[in-house]
Amino acid sequence: MFKQLEGSQAIAEAVALCRPEVISCYPITPQTHIVESLSAWVKSGRLSPCEYLTVESEFAALSALIGASAMGARTYTATSSQGLLFMAEALWNASGLGLPIVMTDGNRAIGAPINIWNDHSDTMAVRDCGWIQLHAESNQQAVDLHIQAFRLAEEISMPVMVCVDGFILTHAYERVDIPTQQQVDAFLPPYEPRQVLDPSDPVSIGAMVGPEAYMEVRYLLHNRHLEALERIPNIAEAFARHFGRQSGGLFQTYRTDDADTVVVAMGSVNGTIQVVVDELRSQGVRIGSLSLCSFRPFPLKPLRDALQVCQRVIVIEKNLAPGLGGILASNIRMALRGIVKPVFTVIAGLGGRAIMKQSLRDVLLQGHQDRLEDLTFMDLNWSAIQRELEREKSRRRSGPTPEHLMYAVTQDVMPEPAS
Repeated sequence: MFKQLEGSQAIAEAVALCRPEVISCYPITPQTHIVESLSAWVKSGRLSPCEYLTVESEFAALSALIGASAMGARTYTATSSQGLLFMAEALWNASGLGLPIVMTDGNRAIGAPINIWNDHSDTMAVRDCGWIQLHAESNQQAVDLHIQAFRLAEEISMPVMVCVDGFILTHAYERVDIPTQQQVDAFLPPYEPRQVLDPSDPVSIGAMVGPEAYMEVRYLLHNRHLEALERIPNIAEAFARHFGRQSGGLFQTYRTDDADTVVVAMGSVNGTIQVVVDELRSQGVRIGSLSLCSFRPFPLKPLRDALQVCQRVIVIEKNLAPGLGGILASNIRMALRGIVKPVFTVIAGLGGRAIMKQSLRDVLLQGHQDRLEDLTFMDLNWSAIQRELEREKSRRRSGPTPEHLMYAVTQDVMPEPAS
C-alpha cells in the first residue's frame, strides 16, 4: 500500500511488520521518531506481543538486547552518532556472540564539535566490529532493507545494521510502498534461534577464550560475513520475486555498461549522482554510477568484476579518515588491486553540507578528464582554512579552531584572541 510518510515513520512501519518481540532504545537525533512510533504502538497494543524496554543509555539498550536475543527473542534497536559510539563495547559483544539483532543507524556526524547533521562518520568508526552494514539509497529501500535485514540476520545468526542518512532520509516525506502483514509474514519466517539460553540447562556465553581458540572464533565471524556475501543477493532476489520490486543486494549499477568513468557512493547522494550522470550522458560523456549497499561484508570480487572494464573510478564519500583520506575509496582500491586505473577520492557532505548538483557535475567532469587530485575536498572553504592556519602559526595560544572557523565562514573575518 502506498503511503506518504516521513522516512522514520516508514522504517517504524517496516520494523513493526517484522514482529520484533523485544525493542530497547535510547533516543538520539535523528533516529528518535522511529522508536517513538514503535513505543506508542507497543503501548497501544498494535505491536503485540512485544516488550519495549526503557533504558538509561545506548550502551544499556544494546546490552539488554544481547540478553533478550540470547534468550531467543527477535530484537531491534536504533541509534545514531555518539549513541552508536557509546554502544561500541556491546557492538563487539553482539557480533562475537553471533546474535541476530537488527539495528537502524540514522547516520550523523561525530563531534567535537557537535554536529547533528548527516555524514557517515559514525558507522565508519565501527565498520570492523563484526556487524553487517547495509546502506539505504532511498526511503523505499530503507523499508525494504529492514525486512531483508531480519531475514539475513536470522539465517546466518549475525547482527545487521541498516544505515539511513540522517534528516535527508529519516525526516523526508516521500511516497513509500508499505507491504501488508501477510506479505511480510510469508517472506520472513518465524524466528528459530541458533542458540538459546535455557535456565533448566545453564551454560555460559561470551566467557574467557584464550590464545588457543580466540583466532578460530574470529575466523568463524569472518566466515559468516563471507556467507553473507552469498545470502545478501539471494535474499534480494527472493524479495524481488515476492514483493515485485528490485531492492537491496550488494550494489546497484546505473548506466555503467559502456561507461569510461564510474562514480561509486553509498546512501542518498546516489539519487543526485544519477541525475548528474543523465545530464552528462546527454552531452556525450560516457559515465555511470554504482550505489553500494553492502559495505560490510565488502563485496571485493563482485566490485572488481563490475569496475574492471571502466577506465577510472570516482568515489564520492561522506567520511574522512584523517591522515589517509576516504575509507570507501581505500576499500575500492583493495578490490581493484593489480588493475592499473585511477581511483579518485572526493570527500563531500561532511557534517550535513549540501552536495550541490553543479559542484558534483564539475568534480565528475574533472575526474572524467583525469584532472582530479587523488584526494579532493568538494566545496571546501580554502580561504577560511588558510586564515586559521596562519593564526595557528602566529600565536601559540591560538584558541579553539571550530569556533574560529564558524565565525569566519559566517562573518568572513577572524576575531582577535582574548588577551
